[in-house]
Amino acid sequence: MSGNIFVDTNIFVYSRDLSEPIKQAAALTRLTELWQEGTGRISTQVCNEYYTIVTQKLKPGLSKDEAWQDIETLFAWQPLAVDKKVLIKAKACQLRYKLSWWDSLIVSAAYYCNCSTILSEDLNNSQKYFDIAVDNPFI
Repeated sequence: MSGNIFVDTNIFVYSRDLSEPIKQAAALTRLTELWQEGTGRISTQVCNEYYTIVTQKLKPGLSKDEAWQDIETLFAWQPLAVDKKVLIKAKACQLRYKLSWWDSLIVSAAYYCNCSTILSEDLNNSQKYFDIAVDNPFI
């Protein structure tokens, strides 16, 4: 793969999900590649969603300290802040592609991170949004 890769929250969650060993292995493989290549990108939205899901919804979940350690590690990817320009692009994305607000924010952040790909289970595999292709690592 070439270019920056935006990683949706679900990929990080599956990397910690002991109840989904096949998806966990696939997520860990892709995340390891991104760490090695230095091409992984995220937003503050991804950090917020990850922390909430792994501490409140994932069974078995992570402690708040473990989840925070993961977030601190992800600071190396310099999460893009969800600011006014991201919100405006997300609104355009929602209108154009009929996505949920949360998915539109992911696409918008990927756009501003200059990503060629979004790694996600939630968006349609191979679909393009503003010329950014979706890659579902679990297919």
